[in-house]
Amino acid sequence: MHASRLSRRAVLAGTAAAAALTTVSPLQGRAHAAGVTAATSSYRWRNAVIGGTGFITGVLFHPAVRGLAYARTDIGGAYRWDERAARWTPLTDHLGWDDWNLLGVESLAVDPAHPDRLYLALGTYAQAWAGNGAVLRSEDRGATWTRTDLTVKLGGNEDGRGAGERLLVDPRDSGTLWLGTRHDGLLKSSDRGATWAVASGFPATASASGQGVTFLAAVGRAVYAGWGDGDGTATAVNLYRTTDGTTWEPVPGQPTGTSAKVPIRAAHDRHTRELYVTYADAPGPNGQSAGSVHKLATATDTWTDVTPVQPGGSDTFGYGGVDVDACRAGTVVVSTNNRWADGDTVFRSTDGGRTWASLKDVAVFDVSETPFLDWGEDRPKFGWWIQALALDPYDSKHLVYGTGATLYGTRDLRRWAPRIRGLEEAAVRRLISPSVGEAHLISGLGDIGVMYHERLTASPSRGMATNPVFGSATGLAQAAAKPAYVVRAGWGDHGNGAYSHDGGRTWAPFTAQPDIAKNAPGPIATSADGGTLLWSFVHWDGTKYAAHRSTDNGATWSEVSSFPKGATPVADPADPTLFYAYDTDTGTLHASTDSGRSFTARAGGLPSGDDQFQLAAAPGRSGDLWLSVKWNGLYRSTDGGVTFAKVASCWASYTLGFGKAADGADYPAVYQVGSTETITAVYRSDDAAGTWVRINDDAHQWGWIGEVITGDPRVYGRVYLGTNGRGIQYGEPV
Repeated sequence: MHASRLSRRAVLAGTAAAAALTTVSPLQGRAHAAGVTAATSSYRWRNAVIGGTGFITGVLFHPAVRGLAYARTDIGGAYRWDERAARWTPLTDHLGWDDWNLLGVESLAVDPAHPDRLYLALGTYAQAWAGNGAVLRSEDRGATWTRTDLTVKLGGNEDGRGAGERLLVDPRDSGTLWLGTRHDGLLKSSDRGATWAVASGFPATASASGQGVTFLAAVGRAVYAGWGDGDGTATAVNLYRTTDGTTWEPVPGQPTGTSAKVPIRAAHDRHTRELYVTYADAPGPNGQSAGSVHKLATATDTWTDVTPVQPGGSDTFGYGGVDVDACRAGTVVVSTNNRWADGDTVFRSTDGGRTWASLKDVAVFDVSETPFLDWGEDRPKFGWWIQALALDPYDSKHLVYGTGATLYGTRDLRRWAPRIRGLEEAAVRRLISPSVGEAHLISGLGDIGVMYHERLTASPSRGMATNPVFGSATGLAQAAAKPAYVVRAGWGDHGNGAYSHDGGRTWAPFTAQPDIAKNAPGPIATSADGGTLLWSFVHWDGTKYAAHRSTDNGATWSEVSSFPKGATPVADPADPTLFYAYDTDTGTLHASTDSGRSFTARAGGLPSGDDQFQLAAAPGRSGDLWLSVKWNGLYRSTDGGVTFAKVASCWASYTLGFGKAADGADYPAVYQVGSTETITAVYRSDDAAGTWVRINDDAHQWGWIGEVITGDPRVYGRVYLGTNGRGIQYGEPV
C-alpha cells in the first residue's frame, strides 16, 4: 500500500520481543490506575462493505484440498477463502493495540500433508521504531492460533512485499519450517514453528537493502531460496538451493544482468521438473523498469529465457507473479508489474513459455459489485501492482490475481470479476454520519478517496467521489445546521477540494484553491451554516503551512496568519461564527469568534508534541469541546476552550466521537478508542464520560484503531470505527 498507510509509528512503536512461545491472549495495555471500572456490552461487529481497496500481496491455494485458499495483505492481515459462502474470512482481527505491527503479513504457508495446518509470518515494518515479527501457527485453518515472537523484524508493508512466499514447510519433513527474512538471513524451525534459529550453512546473511530472502520454493525434496541483494553483475548470486536441508549452494548458470537483478517469485512444474522464476530490477511494487522470466530444468541445471515481452523504451516494467497449472504440464501464467505505459497484464503459456498470450487482450470485466473500481480510462482497467497470482490446482481455468485495490478472478480465462467479498483493507482517515438523508455514512479513505455509503452491506453504488477524484482523503466535514452541505479535501491530480449540496451524493470542485493545496492538502472545516470554509495545509513529510479561508464556496481564498499552522480546524456546531484549533506544538487551544478571520489563544499548558492529538465538538452545543491527547488522557471544556478539565474516567484517549443519546439521557453517546484500565479498546459512555462500557471484544481488535470514530446520530448504539487496514468496522448492540 502507499505511504499514506503508515501507522502512527512514533506513538505505537513496539518493543523488541525475545524469542518465546506464547499463546494468543487479549490485548495488553499499560498498567495504570483508573478512577472508573469499565463494564462490557455485547456488540455485533461487521465491515461497512466497500470491497478490497488495498494491496493483496499473496494468494495461496492449498494443493491438497479443493476450494481452500488463503490471502495475505500488506497492512490488513490474512484471510481464508470459504468456498461454500464464496467469501473471505478474516483470520487476524484478534490482534490488538499493542500488536498493531503484526497486521502486515510478510508471508503465509500451508502444509500439503496436513491440510488443517496454517502458518503466518507477521510484521509490518522492519524499522527501529517497529516491534519484532511473530509467527502464528494453527491446527484448524486459522480459527485459533499459537504464537511465537521472533527476535527479528519483518516487513509486510515495505518494498518487496509482493515477493514470496518467504515462509515454507520443508518438503522432506512437516516438522521443519523455513523463514526468509529481510535483514537476518534464513531462519529454520525444527519444531513446527515453536522456536527459530539462524539456518546454519546458508551462505547469505545480513542484508542492507531490506530484501534478503525474497522467496522459498519446494522443488521435489529440494528447497530453493531467492536472494534479493545481488547487484546484477555476472558474479552475483540471487538463487540458492539445498537438497539435504543443511548444505546450500548457488544454483549454477543463473541469469544475471539488470533485468534479473531481483528474483520476485517462483513456481515449480512437477510434470516437467522445471522451475519458473520472475525477475525485476527492483523489488517492487513501485520502481521497477526492467524484468524477465526464466525457467530452470532442475534435472540438468539448464536455464531458458522465456520472457513474454521484453521491457524497453517507454514501456518499462518488471515481472511479478507466477504460477503453474497442476493439471497440465507446461501451462504457466506470469504477471507484469509497474507497467504504466501499456498497462499491466497476465500472460499465459501452454507450451512451457515458448509462446504467450496476454489475457488482458480478451478480458471482459464486471465490477458492478464494487463500482469504485470503474475509473474509466484514467487508469489501466486490468489493475496495477500485480504480484499475487494463483492458479487453482483443481481447475485450470480458475485464476486469481491481486492488485493495489482488489482481487480479480476468472473461471474461463476471459470474464473477470472481483473475488473480494469479506476482504476489506481500507485505511480509514475520516468518517461522517449525517443526521439526515439517505446515507448514514460518508468515509474518507487512504488511497481510495471519499465514498457515499447508501447501504452498509453493499459497496457504494457511486463508487469513489468524483469531480475530482482523490487518491487519499485528508479532510471531510459537514455543516451542522445545513447537513446537505459537505466539503472534502485530499490528494488529487485535478483539484484538491470539493463541495456537495446534496449530502455527498454528487460533488463539484472548488473553482479555485490556494497554491499550496496541490502539494499539501490537509484537513478542512465548514461553519455550521456552510458559509465559511477553513482549510489547513500539511505536507506528507510533516511540513505545516498557513491555513486559508473562503466565504464564497471556494471561489476565493485568503490566508489566516493567526491560525496555528498545521492544526485541524473544528467548527462550532451551534454558532457559525466560532471555530477552534488545537496547537499541538504548544499545547494551546485557539479560537475564532469572527468566522475564522482571526484566532486568539485561550487555554494553554495542555499536552503538546504530537500532531495526532484530536479536538472534537459535541453536537448541538456551543463551546463543548473534548480533547483526546493519547496517553495523556482526555480533557473537556464547556466554555469554548477558555478552560479545560481532565476527565477522570479514563487515562488514555486516542480518538473520540458522538452518536445518538440513549433513551432518557440528556447528552449524546460518547465513543472513544482509549483506556480506562489496562485495556486499550473501544468504549461508549451514555453519561458524558462519567462511566464507560467496552463495546469491542478480544476477537475484534484490528490493531491500530486510533484514527477516527463516530457514532450514528440516528441510531443509538451504532458506532463507526476507522481502522488502518481492516476497513470501516461498525458495531451495534445485540
